[in-house]
Amino acid sequence: MVNITTVDLFQLARSLSYATGLFNLANTNNETVNLLSYNDTFKNDIIGPDATVTLLSNQPYDAFHEAGVYSSATNASYISSNFGGLPYENNRINVTVYNFTDDSVSSIRYPNVAAANGATLMTSPACSSPETNGLQPNHQYVLWADEGDFEIPSGLVAVDSATGEDIQILTSFHGRNFSSANDVRQHPITGDIWFTDAQYGYFQDFRAEPVIPSQVYRFEPDTGVVQAVADGFEEANGIEFSPDLKTVYVTDTGAVMFDYNTTRPMSITAFDISEDGKGLVNRRLFATADSGVPDGIHTDTMGNVYASCGNGDGLHVWNPQGVLIGKFLVQPGDGAGTNNFEFIPGGILIFNGDRLWRVDNILAEGREVQKEWGTEAQR
Repeated sequence: MVNITTVDLFQLARSLSYATGLFNLANTNNETVNLLSYNDTFKNDIIGPDATVTLLSNQPYDAFHEAGVYSSATNASYISSNFGGLPYENNRINVTVYNFTDDSVSSIRYPNVAAANGATLMTSPACSSPETNGLQPNHQYVLWADEGDFEIPSGLVAVDSATGEDIQILTSFHGRNFSSANDVRQHPITGDIWFTDAQYGYFQDFRAEPVIPSQVYRFEPDTGVVQAVADGFEEANGIEFSPDLKTVYVTDTGAVMFDYNTTRPMSITAFDISEDGKGLVNRRLFATADSGVPDGIHTDTMGNVYASCGNGDGLHVWNPQGVLIGKFLVQPGDGAGTNNFEFIPGGILIFNGDRLWRVDNILAEGREVQKEWGTEAQR
C-alpha cells in the first residue's frame, strides 16, 4: 500500500518550515513513491484504497526520461533516455523499450531519429502514401518529437514499432528548421498533429543556435499544412488536450536554460481550441509549480491535469480549475527527478532517470489509455 500524507493547507499557508518539511518528504526514502494529498478528491477519486508502488527497473544510466507511449504491436512502452553530456557522440539519446510481456528493458536507436524526446501514438490519414507524406494509410506509428543534432534536422519522425521503419514527416516551418521539437499529440478527431518546439539541443550543445522562436505548431499530415498557433513562451515544452478536446495545455520550462532560475517560467498555460479546430484562443495561466518545472503533461478522463516537475519533488496533479490537489513524491534519481510519466490501465509509470516506478490499482484513467491499449484495456 502507498503512504499518503494529508497536507494541512492552513499550516502550509502560514509556515515556511512546514512547507520545507513537505518538500523533504521526497528525499527521505528512495525505495518508494510517497503521496501528498492537498484535497480529498486526490485520495478518494484518483488514488483509492488499494494503490501499490513497485520499482520495475534500475538502470546504470538515465534510461527513463521522456515520452512514454504504448504500442500494442509489441506490447511495450517506448521511453526516451536523457542526454548524457558531452562528447555528444558518446552520450546520445536512445529509446528505452519496456516490454510488458517479460518486464525486460532494452535500448534501441533509429537511423532518422537523432535525439528522441516526446512522443505520441499516431494513426496515419487514410490518404497517406509513400509518395506524399511517406506513411502507409490507416497505420499506427509512434510519432517522435526529434530534437535533432548537427546532422539530422529537428522535427517529427513516425516509427513503426513492429518493423523499426522510421519516416521523417516534418523537418521545417516553411524552410526554417525547428530548434528542438519537444513534445507532440495527435488530435483524435481531426488527425492534426500539435507539437511544441523548445531550445534544449542548443542549451546542451548538440544543436546550432536557434533561428526560430519557441512556439506551438499544428501540422496536417493529410495536406502538409503547418501553422504556428501560439508564441510568447520562454521554452514551450509539454503539450496535452483536455478529455473533452476543448482545451490545450502547454508547459513552459523557461526556468531551465543554460542555468536554473526560478524567476523564469515554471508554469502551465491553457488555451481554448478555436471553433474551426485550427487555432488557439483565450490564453491564460493555468498553474505554476511550487517545486520544479512542469515538463511532461497528461490529463485523466475526469479532466485533472498531471505534470512531472523536473528539478522538483515529483509528479503534481491539479484539478480542472488549476488547484493543486496532490503529488506523487519522487526522490531525484540519476537525473533531475521526474520529467515525464505514462498512464497505463489502472496505473501510472513514473520516469525517474535511472529508475522506472509503477503505481498500480489507482482509480484515475489517463485520457489516452483507451486509444493506446484498446477499448478492452484491463486494470
